[in-house]
Amino acid sequence: MPVNLEQARTNMIDQQIRSWEVLDSRVLEIFREIPREAFVPVRHRKLAFSDLRIPLGHGQFMMKPIEQGRLLQGLALAEGEKVLEIGTGSGFLTACLAAMTGKVTSIEILADLAEQAKANLEARGTEGVQLKIGDALGAGFDDGEFDAIVVAASVASVPEQFVRWLKPGGRLFIVRGASPAMEALVLTRSESGRLSEQSLFDTDMPRLIGAEDAAVFNF
Repeated sequence: MPVNLEQARTNMIDQQIRSWEVLDSRVLEIFREIPREAFVPVRHRKLAFSDLRIPLGHGQFMMKPIEQGRLLQGLALAEGEKVLEIGTGSGFLTACLAAMTGKVTSIEILADLAEQAKANLEARGTEGVQLKIGDALGAGFDDGEFDAIVVAASVASVPEQFVRWLKPGGRLFIVRGASPAMEALVLTRSESGRLSEQSLFDTDMPRLIGAEDAAVFNF
Protein backbone atom coordinates (compact mmCIF):
# COMPACT_ATOMS: atom_id res chain seq x y z
CA MET A 1 0.00 0.00 0.00
CA PRO A 2 1.25 3.54 -0.74
CA VAL A 3 2.60 5.27 2.36
CA ASN A 4 0.22 8.23 1.94
CA LEU A 5 -2.78 5.87 1.82
CA GLU A 6 -1.75 4.15 5.03
CA GLN A 7 -1.07 7.53 6.65
CA ALA A 8 -4.56 8.69 5.68
CA ARG A 9 -5.99 5.52 7.26
CA THR A 10 -3.99 6.10 10.45
CA ASN A 11 -5.12 9.72 10.58
CA MET A 12 -8.76 8.63 10.20
CA ILE A 13 -8.41 6.24 13.14
CA ASP A 14 -6.41 8.52 15.43
CA GLN A 15 -7.89 11.93 14.63
CA GLN A 16 -11.51 11.03 13.90
CA ILE A 17 -12.54 7.68 15.38
CA ARG A 18 -10.48 7.74 18.59
CA SER A 19 -11.37 11.37 19.23
CA TRP A 20 -15.04 10.37 19.19
CA GLU A 21 -14.36 8.10 22.17
CA VAL A 22 -14.20 4.90 20.15
CA LEU A 23 -11.49 3.10 22.10
CA ASP A 24 -12.43 -0.58 21.67
CA SER A 25 -9.23 -2.18 20.38
CA ARG A 26 -11.14 -4.71 18.23
CA VAL A 27 -13.05 -1.93 16.47
CA LEU A 28 -9.90 0.11 15.84
CA GLU A 29 -8.09 -2.95 14.48
CA ILE A 30 -10.94 -3.65 12.06
CA PHE A 31 -10.60 -0.14 10.63
CA ARG A 32 -6.90 -0.85 10.12
CA GLU A 33 -7.44 -4.24 8.50
CA ILE A 34 -10.46 -3.71 6.24
CA PRO A 35 -9.66 -1.39 3.29
CA ARG A 36 -12.42 1.19 3.48
CA GLU A 37 -11.30 2.69 0.17
CA ALA A 38 -12.10 -0.60 -1.62
CA PHE A 39 -15.79 -0.17 -0.76
CA VAL A 40 -16.12 3.47 -1.80
CA PRO A 41 -17.43 4.24 -5.32
CA VAL A 42 -14.50 5.01 -7.60
CA ARG A 43 -15.66 8.58 -8.24
CA HIS A 44 -15.52 9.31 -4.49
CA ARG A 45 -12.49 7.22 -3.54
CA LYS A 46 -10.39 10.25 -2.60
CA LEU A 47 -12.93 10.87 0.19
CA ALA A 48 -12.63 7.36 1.66
CA PHE A 49 -10.99 8.52 4.90
CA SER A 50 -12.77 11.87 5.22
CA ASP A 51 -15.20 12.78 7.99
CA LEU A 52 -18.02 12.77 5.44
CA ARG A 53 -20.93 10.64 4.34
CA ILE A 54 -20.18 9.26 0.90
CA PRO A 55 -22.98 9.11 -1.71
CA LEU A 56 -23.83 5.65 -3.04
CA GLY A 57 -26.72 6.62 -5.31
CA HIS A 58 -30.51 6.50 -4.87
CA GLY A 59 -30.20 9.00 -2.01
CA GLN A 60 -28.23 6.47 0.05
CA PHE A 61 -24.94 7.12 1.82
CA MET A 62 -21.99 5.37 3.42
CA MET A 63 -21.90 6.47 7.05
CA LYS A 64 -19.00 8.53 8.39
CA PRO A 65 -16.12 6.53 9.91
CA ILE A 66 -16.89 8.00 13.34
CA GLU A 67 -20.52 6.88 13.11
CA GLN A 68 -19.56 3.37 12.04
CA GLY A 69 -16.98 3.16 14.82
CA ARG A 70 -19.43 4.28 17.51
CA LEU A 71 -22.03 1.84 16.13
CA LEU A 72 -19.65 -1.13 16.28
CA GLN A 73 -18.45 -0.25 19.76
CA GLY A 74 -21.99 0.32 21.03
CA LEU A 75 -23.21 -3.10 19.90
CA ALA A 76 -20.43 -4.89 21.84
CA LEU A 77 -20.45 -7.80 19.40
CA ALA A 78 -18.91 -11.18 20.19
CA GLU A 79 -17.52 -13.91 17.95
CA GLY A 80 -20.26 -16.32 16.90
CA GLU A 81 -23.16 -13.92 17.40
CA LYS A 82 -25.68 -13.80 14.56
CA VAL A 83 -26.21 -10.34 13.07
CA LEU A 84 -28.81 -8.93 10.69
CA GLU A 85 -27.86 -5.83 8.72
CA ILE A 86 -30.71 -3.90 7.12
CA GLY A 87 -29.24 -1.83 4.28
CA THR A 88 -26.07 -3.39 2.87
CA GLY A 89 -24.99 -0.21 1.11
CA SER A 90 -21.36 -0.44 0.01
CA GLY A 91 -20.68 -3.60 2.02
CA PHE A 92 -18.03 -1.98 4.23
CA LEU A 93 -20.03 -2.16 7.43
CA THR A 94 -21.07 -5.69 6.44
CA ALA A 95 -17.39 -6.66 6.29
CA CYS A 96 -16.76 -5.07 9.69
CA LEU A 97 -19.68 -6.94 11.25
CA ALA A 98 -18.48 -10.21 9.72
CA ALA A 99 -14.97 -9.65 11.07
CA MET A 100 -16.39 -9.24 14.58
CA THR A 101 -18.91 -12.10 14.57
CA GLY A 102 -18.48 -14.36 11.53
CA LYS A 103 -22.25 -14.60 11.00
CA VAL A 104 -23.99 -11.79 9.09
CA THR A 105 -27.20 -11.75 7.07
CA SER A 106 -27.46 -8.50 5.12
CA ILE A 107 -30.56 -7.40 3.20
CA GLU A 108 -30.62 -4.59 0.63
CA ILE A 109 -33.73 -3.40 -1.18
CA LEU A 110 -31.82 -1.75 -4.06
CA ALA A 111 -30.56 -4.45 -6.42
CA ASP A 112 -27.68 -2.48 -7.94
CA LEU A 113 -26.29 -1.56 -4.51
CA ALA A 114 -26.60 -5.20 -3.45
CA GLU A 115 -24.70 -6.40 -6.52
CA GLN A 116 -21.92 -3.85 -6.02
CA ALA A 117 -21.65 -4.76 -2.33
CA LYS A 118 -21.44 -8.44 -3.28
CA ALA A 119 -18.60 -7.67 -5.70
CA ASN A 120 -16.80 -5.58 -3.05
CA LEU A 121 -17.07 -8.34 -0.44
CA GLU A 122 -16.06 -11.13 -2.82
CA ALA A 123 -13.06 -9.13 -4.05
CA ARG A 124 -11.51 -9.30 -0.59
CA GLY A 125 -12.70 -12.81 0.25
CA THR A 126 -15.08 -11.83 3.04
CA GLU A 127 -16.52 -14.90 4.74
CA GLY A 128 -19.55 -15.45 6.94
CA VAL A 129 -21.92 -13.18 4.99
CA GLN A 130 -25.26 -14.07 3.42
CA LEU A 131 -26.60 -11.33 1.14
CA LYS A 132 -30.27 -10.94 0.27
CA ILE A 133 -32.11 -8.55 -2.05
CA GLY A 134 -35.47 -7.51 -0.67
CA ASP A 135 -37.54 -5.37 1.64
CA ALA A 136 -36.57 -5.89 5.27
CA LEU A 137 -39.94 -4.63 6.47
CA GLY A 138 -41.59 -7.64 4.85
CA ALA A 139 -38.83 -10.17 5.49
CA GLY A 140 -39.83 -13.45 7.08
CA PHE A 141 -37.17 -13.82 9.74
CA ASP A 142 -37.97 -15.87 12.83
CA ASP A 143 -38.70 -14.32 16.20
CA GLY A 144 -35.58 -14.40 18.37
CA GLU A 145 -33.30 -15.21 15.42
CA PHE A 146 -30.61 -12.55 15.87
CA ASP A 147 -28.21 -11.43 18.58
CA ALA A 148 -27.89 -8.00 16.97
CA ILE A 149 -29.60 -6.00 14.23
CA VAL A 150 -28.15 -2.96 12.47
CA VAL A 151 -30.52 -0.65 10.60
CA ALA A 152 -28.47 1.61 8.33
CA ALA A 153 -31.27 4.15 7.88
CA SER A 154 -33.71 6.15 9.99
CA VAL A 155 -37.28 5.55 11.14
CA ALA A 156 -39.90 7.69 12.85
CA SER A 157 -40.65 4.81 15.21
CA VAL A 158 -39.07 1.39 15.65
CA PRO A 159 -40.79 -1.32 13.55
CA GLU A 160 -42.20 -3.95 15.91
CA GLN A 161 -40.90 -6.87 13.86
CA PHE A 162 -37.30 -5.70 14.29
CA VAL A 163 -37.69 -6.06 18.05
CA ARG A 164 -39.31 -9.49 17.69
CA TRP A 165 -36.38 -10.74 15.64
CA LEU A 166 -34.00 -10.09 18.55
CA LYS A 167 -33.05 -12.77 21.01
CA PRO A 168 -33.37 -11.91 24.72
CA GLY A 169 -30.31 -9.79 25.40
CA GLY A 170 -30.15 -8.84 21.72
CA ARG A 171 -29.18 -5.33 20.60
CA LEU A 172 -30.70 -3.17 17.87
CA PHE A 173 -28.88 -0.19 16.35
CA ILE A 174 -31.32 2.23 14.82
CA VAL A 175 -31.69 5.94 14.07
CA ARG A 176 -34.99 7.36 15.29
CA GLY A 177 -36.63 10.75 14.95
CA ALA A 178 -37.37 13.50 12.45
CA SER A 179 -34.92 15.46 10.31
CA PRO A 180 -32.76 17.33 11.13
CA ALA A 181 -32.59 16.13 14.75
CA MET A 182 -32.40 12.34 14.92
CA GLU A 183 -30.82 10.11 17.54
CA ALA A 184 -28.74 6.98 16.96
CA LEU A 185 -29.60 4.39 19.59
CA VAL A 186 -28.77 0.91 20.76
CA LEU A 187 -31.91 -0.78 22.09
CA THR A 188 -31.40 -3.90 24.21
CA ARG A 189 -34.17 -6.44 24.63
CA SER A 190 -34.60 -7.95 28.10
CA GLU A 191 -35.71 -11.50 28.88
CA SER A 192 -39.25 -10.17 29.33
CA GLY A 193 -39.17 -8.33 25.99
CA ARG A 194 -38.78 -4.84 27.43
CA LEU A 195 -36.37 -2.44 25.74
CA SER A 196 -33.67 -0.30 27.30
CA GLU A 197 -32.10 2.56 25.35
CA GLN A 198 -28.53 3.80 25.01
CA SER A 199 -28.01 7.02 23.08
CA LEU A 200 -24.90 6.95 20.88
CA PHE A 201 -24.97 10.20 18.90
CA ASP A 202 -27.15 12.80 17.21
CA THR A 203 -27.43 12.55 13.45
CA ASP A 204 -29.66 12.97 10.40
CA MET A 205 -30.01 9.99 8.05
CA PRO A 206 -32.25 9.09 5.10
CA ARG A 207 -35.43 7.19 5.90
CA LEU A 208 -35.53 3.43 5.58
CA ILE A 209 -37.12 2.73 2.21
CA GLY A 210 -40.70 1.72 2.83
CA ALA A 211 -40.81 3.53 6.17
CA GLU A 212 -41.02 7.06 4.80
CA ASP A 213 -43.20 9.59 6.61
CA ALA A 214 -46.69 10.08 5.23
CA ALA A 215 -47.08 13.26 3.20
CA VAL A 216 -48.78 16.13 4.99
CA PHE A 217 -51.01 18.44 2.95
CA ASN A 218 -52.03 21.88 4.14
CA PHE A 219 -55.18 23.42 2.71
